Amino acid sequence: MSPPNAPQFPPPDPVRSPNTVDSPNPARSQERGANSYRGQSTTLVTKHAAEDSQANADLPASSGRGKTQAPATGGGGIQVIDRLVALLEALARNGGEASLKVLAAETGLHPSTAFRILASAAENGLIERGDGGLYGFGARLTAWAALRQGETDIRDLARPVMEWLRDQVEETINLTLREGDEVIYVERATPHRMMRVEQVIGSRAPLHVTAVGKLLLASGGEAAVRDYAARTGLPAYTEHTLTRVGDLWRQASQALTAGYAFDNEEAEIGVGCIGVLIRDPAGNPLAGLSISAPRERRRDEWTDLIQEAARRIEERLARAH
Repeated sequence: MSPPNAPQFPPPDPVRSPNTVDSPNPARSQERGANSYRGQSTTLVTKHAAEDSQANADLPASSGRGKTQAPATGGGGIQVIDRLVALLEALARNGGEASLKVLAAETGLHPSTAFRILASAAENGLIERGDGGLYGFGARLTAWAALRQGETDIRDLARPVMEWLRDQVEETINLTLREGDEVIYVERATPHRMMRVEQVIGSRAPLHVTAVGKLLLASGGEAAVRDYAARTGLPAYTEHTLTRVGDLWRQASQALTAGYAFDNEEAEIGVGCIGVLIRDPAGNPLAGLSISAPRERRRDEWTDLIQEAARRIEERLARAH
């Protein structure tokens, strides 16, 4: 899991794996495992490379209604958690968006207390504050809920469509979720090619170096992008990484308008990606879908195919809802 205060991600030390094809910037060895990975997750592998173990875990989505007033004492529980739950329930009662004044009034909390709890929750991705000062549910809660729609795992819903898209482009297809200031790779469909790009399932990457991550950032508005830049410092992974907040916001907002984004060797030299968002029936970002390929093989005309794939997954989500 990402630490609360969005750590700086130093560029990974180059370690040559026996399964890695020579490239300008060799990727980290897969033997390090998904949970220890803290940087680029891209590896160019041969067809007969050993598959990495999939460190998947179902994250439960929580919901509930009960308390209106936050308890004054722990009452056998942990006071700050009880108060956070009360704030989340108040937010849900207001349609998922409310001001500090409304949330404090409905929970009986002093505004300064409510503000501190909401600020800490925002740092952990549980709450987001929009440009107008209204609070809403954060990306991490959305990501947890995205793992299961009712009793259906989003990976199960997405996998057939991912395999269809893989067969169309003959490149690796990834499904990602947001956790804090990172994306986490939760599913993939790999082609039967001698050389391909693979993302280790369970690995993470900073938002600003991935195609899907830029779309997720832009969906929160310019203030969210600037907050992210202030927290992380926009560290460079290659000479192509966007390290200035103005450039990041401009490119990310244009990508959101277009409906797709590119990663032009911003995380790894020699690797290019195309990403789109997968949205829930209410239109909120749930997950990301991307094509990863050696840069010289990536085709811009694949944008139509990946958008069609996202639409098909959204239709399956709506039917399962």
